[in-house]
Amino acid sequence: MRQPCRAAESLLLVALLLLSAACGSRLPESDFEARPPAPTTGGGEPIRIGLITGATSPVGGGALTGPRDGAQAYFAALNARGGVDGRRVEVFTCDDGGSGVGNNQCVHELVDDRRVFALVATTALDYAGAARVSRAGVPDIGGQPLGPAYDTYPHLYGIYGSSAPRTGDEPGWNGVLTGGTEVYRWFKREHGARTAAVVAYNQAASAAYARLVERGLEAEGYRVVTEQVDFALPNYRAVAADLREQGVDVVFDALDTHGNAQLCEAMDAVGVSVTAKVTNVQNWNENVPRDFKDAQRCRNALWVTGASRNYDETAHPAVREFRDAMAAHMKGTPLSQWALEGWAAAMWFTDAAKSCTKTGLTRACVEKFINRPEPYTARGLLLPVVFERLPEPPRTRHTCLSVARWQDDRGWATQGGDMDENCATVPQLGYRP
Repeated sequence: MRQPCRAAESLLLVALLLLSAACGSRLPESDFEARPPAPTTGGGEPIRIGLITGATSPVGGGALTGPRDGAQAYFAALNARGGVDGRRVEVFTCDDGGSGVGNNQCVHELVDDRRVFALVATTALDYAGAARVSRAGVPDIGGQPLGPAYDTYPHLYGIYGSSAPRTGDEPGWNGVLTGGTEVYRWFKREHGARTAAVVAYNQAASAAYARLVERGLEAEGYRVVTEQVDFALPNYRAVAADLREQGVDVVFDALDTHGNAQLCEAMDAVGVSVTAKVTNVQNWNENVPRDFKDAQRCRNALWVTGASRNYDETAHPAVREFRDAMAAHMKGTPLSQWALEGWAAAMWFTDAAKSCTKTGLTRACVEKFINRPEPYTARGLLLPVVFERLPEPPRTRHTCLSVARWQDDRGWATQGGDMDENCATVPQLGYRP
């Protein structure tokens, strides 16, 4: 079974996005005790769907809104075609502000007040309401795994799948999750990279992710150079100078977008030339010329890896459909990889709902489709996704990878051939989220 990289697609985002995440108290359990029964929709009534997004989160406006925008584009296009078996999809959005308090409030509003049938493309820095969503039996389909919730609770289905037991207790296997080394294997195999740098802040989440990257690089035989940046008073020029001195081939980081841009500017200023400056899915968007405007050389050495098809692969029919719908229904919204994954999440729910037209649309029927043994690909937009409940964490996995490189004259250019064939069997490293 081909599986996406769990570390590259979830831990990296945790490290980057939790750098600025807000903390706070949570709403009391009593606010969620009196729940209406899980609805079984029928007749011509609209199908109510909830979208929870940290639209005004501390990481900045627009940082987390891509999945929401992609899902809205899909449902708008779906409704224009007649909806699901003639039933319109009614979308309710909620901004949780990037906090646990706000997330619980959104869960309360959507699940208890709006009585949504399902959640789609959830993108929450602090998914504090996850346990309550699970207890209510509300399917949460295609969410972004910015924390361990999608490897912890039943009824929650992250966009990249899961093999964990998901009993609602500890995440993963007794608190341990796994991540593969396919990214590091790929750069070594395809570009002969041997010396890698890992740049992180002197901050807990950033440093924790950096240690995992170091372990993966070492497992693939790299010489690893570690660089730490002071979060309050960063000296990127000193880091860049050491990268040059160490003869680094490829650079990985646990920095936010602003930190990435400053590091790139410093690398250009001191003349650092690398095979790849590997950035994260947060930067896989069309704003690269703006965000990295003062680092032309480094900008054109930016690479990204992921588990979904490059949104700039316009020769693929499913990508073209996504882009056409974004242009028609979300005018002025930047294209991004997260928007494509939000589109895929909405498609996933819709395909599940359409599978229930003969028996009647129920949550149990939708989840039967999501839990089926056949992997889901969203018409080729996702690497094959499956949910299974393995009693022990896997030691190795046959894993595939989507790879793209930024080029000023082309945008994000796909590298390494089709993602479905860009695969390797790699070790799975355990970590605690």
